[in-house]
Amino acid sequence: MISLVFVMLRHRRGQAVTLALLGLLAVTSAVAAPAYLIAVDRAVAVGQIATAAPNELGLMASVVKDERVATEDDAPDPSQAEQEGLQFGDVATALVALPGFTYVYSAEYWVIGIDPNPANAGRFVYRQDVCAHLRILTGRCLAAEGDVLLGEHTAQRLNLEAGDSIELRSAVPSPDPRKKDWLPDGKPRRLLIAGTYRVTEPSASFWGARPYFTATPETGPGEPIFTAAVTQQTMDHGRITLAMDGRAGPAALHPDRLGQLRADLQRLGQTTADVGLAVQIDTGMTALLDRIDIGQSSTRLLVPVLAVPLILLACFTIFLTVGYGLEGRQSELAVVALRGSRWWTRWWLAAGESLIAVLAGALCGCLIGQLLVDAVAAIVFPDGGVPSGWSSLRFAPLAAGAALLSVMVAQRRQFVGSVAGLLRRNPSTANGRWTIAAEALAVLLAIVASVQLVLSKGSLTGVGLFAPAILMLALGLLAARALLPLISRYAVRALHRGRVGVALAGLQLARRPGAARLFALLVATVAVAGYATCAVDTAAAGRAVEATLGTGADRVLTVQTAQPQQLLAAVRRIDPDGDFAMAVTRLPPGGSADEAPGLAVDSTRLAAVAAWPSDGPGPAEVAGRLRPELPAPPEFPGPDIAVDVSASGLVPGTKGLRLQVSVSSLNGIGDAVIELGELQNRSATYKQRIAVCQEGCRIDGIGFARTGSFPITAEVVLQGLRATVPDREALPVAQLADPNGWRAGPEVRLAQAPDGLRLTFAESVGDSPFVWIKPASTPAQIPIAVAGGRLADDVISGLDAKPMLTTNAETLPVVPQLGRRAVVVDLEYADRITLNAGLGNAPQIWLNAAAPPDILDRVSAQGLTVIADVRSDQVRRRLEQQGPALALGFHVLAGALAVLLGAGALVLAAAVDRHRRGEDLSALRTQGLRPGPAGQAMLWTYPALVAVAVVIGLLVAAIAWLVTGWALPLAGPYPPDLPLPGRPRLTVLLPVGAVVLLVLTAVAVATGRDLRRRVMHRGTP
Repeated sequence: MISLVFVMLRHRRGQAVTLALLGLLAVTSAVAAPAYLIAVDRAVAVGQIATAAPNELGLMASVVKDERVATEDDAPDPSQAEQEGLQFGDVATALVALPGFTYVYSAEYWVIGIDPNPANAGRFVYRQDVCAHLRILTGRCLAAEGDVLLGEHTAQRLNLEAGDSIELRSAVPSPDPRKKDWLPDGKPRRLLIAGTYRVTEPSASFWGARPYFTATPETGPGEPIFTAAVTQQTMDHGRITLAMDGRAGPAALHPDRLGQLRADLQRLGQTTADVGLAVQIDTGMTALLDRIDIGQSSTRLLVPVLAVPLILLACFTIFLTVGYGLEGRQSELAVVALRGSRWWTRWWLAAGESLIAVLAGALCGCLIGQLLVDAVAAIVFPDGGVPSGWSSLRFAPLAAGAALLSVMVAQRRQFVGSVAGLLRRNPSTANGRWTIAAEALAVLLAIVASVQLVLSKGSLTGVGLFAPAILMLALGLLAARALLPLISRYAVRALHRGRVGVALAGLQLARRPGAARLFALLVATVAVAGYATCAVDTAAAGRAVEATLGTGADRVLTVQTAQPQQLLAAVRRIDPDGDFAMAVTRLPPGGSADEAPGLAVDSTRLAAVAAWPSDGPGPAEVAGRLRPELPAPPEFPGPDIAVDVSASGLVPGTKGLRLQVSVSSLNGIGDAVIELGELQNRSATYKQRIAVCQEGCRIDGIGFARTGSFPITAEVVLQGLRATVPDREALPVAQLADPNGWRAGPEVRLAQAPDGLRLTFAESVGDSPFVWIKPASTPAQIPIAVAGGRLADDVISGLDAKPMLTTNAETLPVVPQLGRRAVVVDLEYADRITLNAGLGNAPQIWLNAAAPPDILDRVSAQGLTVIADVRSDQVRRRLEQQGPALALGFHVLAGALAVLLGAGALVLAAAVDRHRRGEDLSALRTQGLRPGPAGQAMLWTYPALVAVAVVIGLLVAAIAWLVTGWALPLAGPYPPDLPLPGRPRLTVLLPVGAVVLLVLTAVAVATGRDLRRRVMHRGTP
């Protein structure tokens, strides 16, 4: 019997090879999914490590010691640190041996002495090998005891240079919480400025997580004073922070030992707790490992979404092709049954040919699947490496078993069918009760899976994971059952109209029992490829939105803390024409957790610079609404200001008012609120020198602070506001005296007086400690553009974190960088409303593609230090290295394999049909059928089937995507609050459908031509 089966295989070797190839593809699909998961897990890890921030690639262990209370028990650690003159014993105890790490030692404490501002202290830092990571601008690097290095901005601001001598002493913050001064904590020491430096890469891994280059109001410009270990140690000081920065090397961050790294970090934290040392461990590596885990979890959801339909499609293909083959062998099987052969002989002769072919293909598929994924991984993940081993082959027996089971199920009729049934020329149609029950079950499962997906809010677990696969299969079956009767009707009508060729082709499709299953298979094939296209294109468009709208512009520079007015002036000096740069700062968070975040932008450059959503109002229109026309603000040209005021109705000591003025520098130095003095019941001139007004200032407001505890009824006349320097012009009296040029609250009535502007205070002024009048150039309510609906209270936090009244100017679909629930205001107008803005919240400079290559130097020349440089194309590349993007590579592979499965099924079905169709058409040719209609019937039967299947398959893919695509974590499990696209572009889906149509049509035409050649030239099949 075995030899007979092999003779059958040799006789029908074309069908056997095709069936073996289908078995190969089936097992290849099953092996490819786990193999791809292993590869993509490694690629996710490698990609996240390559794009990680410096603080995520290492750890820092630090301890604070007071050298004045150190005891003899603090024995020095015999390490390189001791040789440098420092003791890192406590830190080294906490840092157990972590393989693959290298360490940099550092120590620091605060010093004062060179900055005249008592609120500014400097970091006095020793860092191992620091000179190798600095650019020395003037002088030399550290060479002897007593040498120090100053940052370039610090040296310029304090007018110091290399070779100067300075005096420093250690410092501690003032214990008075109301004062932000630094107090001496050691003896002064004379030191030599050996040179000045610039940090070329402040974010380099060498600097670890130390905030050396972050400026704050209390610590100055963010440039440490670097010195040698012996200089730092011998200077009189108290508290000192000793630290070891560990940098992880390739061995520590190898993708195969990330689990061990997490365990080592957990053990390190436990060790420090057990030892009982006051050692602080700071690391971002845990966040990196968590991000890798999240990315890998996304791949484990996205890969099976198409792996499952691909495997089902492979089994369905085998089932269909085996069934087709057995229909062509029914006469042989009928003879075997008629001879009374035993059941196992009958079973072996029926199944052996298909089982051997599928088994041979399955064995090859085990190897091909792994090698295919290895090749794809080497191309798609060139830096991710290809994992060694064949662990994915553990799924091969299951896939092979499913393929063999499909063979057995396809032959059930031949096992149990009667001899009469096997001898029938026309087998039973596809309307049997078992067929209808199976299709009804598929539809029911599709409904259950889709409902479960909705009820679980998109959780791809349980039946929900199979929802796309079952839905595409059910829709394919329904399409086949609905469409083929229509084809039959169309064929009958064509026959009545004399279109014989078209009629014969249609009847061949409609009345072949296997044609419905073949059509359903082709629809499912196209649907899998279409669904893969939907996922890949939607995710790619989403990454583009994240990279552009999520970043805000082509390039975003985050600078050290600066006042909004300073940032605005600096950016306008960098780009005076507004072609490529825009100043941006975040509005401080309000007291309510429900308050939407806000962005303050220089709206005059919004249209030129910002990334903007395609729907909703355009950036130019929004900018016009955010910045309505207002009068020019009043200005005075000096550092010295004089205000002429007369007052009456004041009771000294109980009902006094103190005069204040809020100003902003015209050159962007900053703003200030100046106290001029207490008003008297007479005319007086109040003078003050304002440091920020060297180049002139604008007036943001004139204020009156209540000095008593009782309500005030008084009258004040502002008679003049001028610069005290003779050659400087004063504010025109007409502008000052015009009540329409000022805004005031209900506590004050404004009127024009013969000698100036009259202010009459009502009793209600006692309810507020401050009363301000502001120029008409200051909006009473700031216009805002809102995304996410109208604000509940029409109030947002201003630049000083105080409430600011708003007026809703425009509604947006999204605010760049912030998301779908946020507000936008004009930065200059917000600064005018704010009396003392303070430091900006996350000040940034947004740039478009036209920004010059030397933009960083231009920013530095304005006294701003860039601490982060984010480009939208870099963000997009980083997103493409994350789990969702990498996992979708399998969808491309699945789509290609699905098309190959459909093509193979088409070839085998045509090969089986060739004999029957050849006999029919030869008989019709003998009876006088013209060559033209016969050729049409032979050539275009399967191409027509393919064309209809491609159209329906794309529709099935679109429906399946609408029902289930929203649940796919294409942007990860925690997508950003941005309007990510939810459907693919037709310009992408239709070309992919055209390619699939071209491939399948080419296969169908080739089979038709072969049949036509046999019939037309030989006259027999």
